[in-house]
Amino acid sequence: MEETIAGTQAVQTAGQIPQQRGDTLLETAVRYAEERHWEVFPGTWLVTGDGAQRCSCGDPACGAPGAHPAREDWATQATGSATVARRMWQKQPAASILLPTGRTFDAICVPETAGFHALARMERMKLTLGPVTLTPERRMQFFVLPGACAKLPDLLRKLGWSPRSLDLVALGEGAYVAAPPTRYGTRGAVQWVCRPTPANRWLPDAEELISALAYACGRDR
Repeated sequence: MEETIAGTQAVQTAGQIPQQRGDTLLETAVRYAEERHWEVFPGTWLVTGDGAQRCSCGDPACGAPGAHPAREDWATQATGSATVARRMWQKQPAASILLPTGRTFDAICVPETAGFHALARMERMKLTLGPVTLTPERRMQFFVLPGACAKLPDLLRKLGWSPRSLDLVALGEGAYVAAPPTRYGTRGAVQWVCRPTPANRWLPDAEELISALAYACGRDR
């Protein structure tokens, strides 16, 4: 698994999901289900041919090669069972690791620059963060309690922002995020900015983080 990105402080405690390079996708997916109780499902994967990598979906213009659902019924395929997850990745060891949102967590997605500005502000405010990822598309995703999608528009209006004026979206029911160490074609892998640890098992509510996130997105417009 990719190491936590430098520049943010991570709690080093026993029992956390290991951050070791060389871990297989199967081992990582099983740990997400077993240790974090996240639902997981296998997505597409990268296929190498003629010196190039392409998505297993077969679309040469695929927008997220190797990092999107492989089946239309992916929502029913997602499982929180480590045993079932192991069986899934044994069938296709190269499959990406995808996590459905709107179940054990939602994700608030912002541009990378705004995300790092928000993280610095949150540290000064001594806020407790959940896991945070950074995608190769330079988007940062903050894991929060389910229900963020429904709350977000009103929360932003109370802060004086029009929801449409900020590059800030919540991913909830019917959506998903790609988990480390999933790769996006040649763009790189999803990484942890704040990795999962026992200290952040209990996720923050969107209301706790939205002020810092909205402020950062507003200043970076």
